Amino acid sequence: EAVLVNTAGGIAGGDRHALEIDVGKGAALTVTTAAAEKIYRALGPGAELSVKLDVGAGGRLTWLPQETILFDQAKLDRRIEVDLAADAEILIAEAVVFGRTAMGEAVRQGAFVDRWRVRREGKLVFAETVRLDGKIERMLAEPAVANAGIAIATVLAVPGDQAQIERARQHTFCGEVGVSAWNGLAVARLCAKDGESLRRDLAVVAAAFGGLLPRLWLN
Repeated sequence: EAVLVNTAGGIAGGDRHALEIDVGKGAALTVTTAAAEKIYRALGPGAELSVKLDVGAGGRLTWLPQETILFDQAKLDRRIEVDLAADAEILIAEAVVFGRTAMGEAVRQGAFVDRWRVRREGKLVFAETVRLDGKIERMLAEPAVANAGIAIATVLAVPGDQAQIERARQHTFCGEVGVSAWNGLAVARLCAKDGESLRRDLAVVAAAFGGLLPRLWLN
């Protein structure tokens, strides 16, 4: 198990961060972060964050960083690239919270782009892009987007199956959780009214998907 010491002071506009994790043949690794990552207001260019995850033959990676918190007028472009060997396994959970509700904060304006690309033996098996640009608070209020929720997350398991989905469906959640499996993948989408509720739901889903929760998550 590895704990990354993130920037702590937060990421500001114009910052560029790149992270690479390589899990060797037959190895198993769980990675989390020491604290939530904060993305502050950008007066000019936004921040860029690149995450590269490689898992070798017979290896397993569980990527469970603590949540990313966006402040009002923050701009973040994040890219997550995953390369898997034929029999490698990965579990990814990424959470984003728009403003700290306990502090009375809200994200009214900003930009958030999140690109995920997962390849097995070089073949693309999962790809998606989330884009919220402009009046984020108004967008999140839409029923088809977040129904006024301010905390969202995605959990992806490769390989994934219906058994993981059924385990997740046995639980009662604080927010809204949708799970599905197809083409050897299992995916969960989570939405909640605040970060604490999302975190509780995320821990349940990650465990149902077979993830070994980091000790930091259990404290």
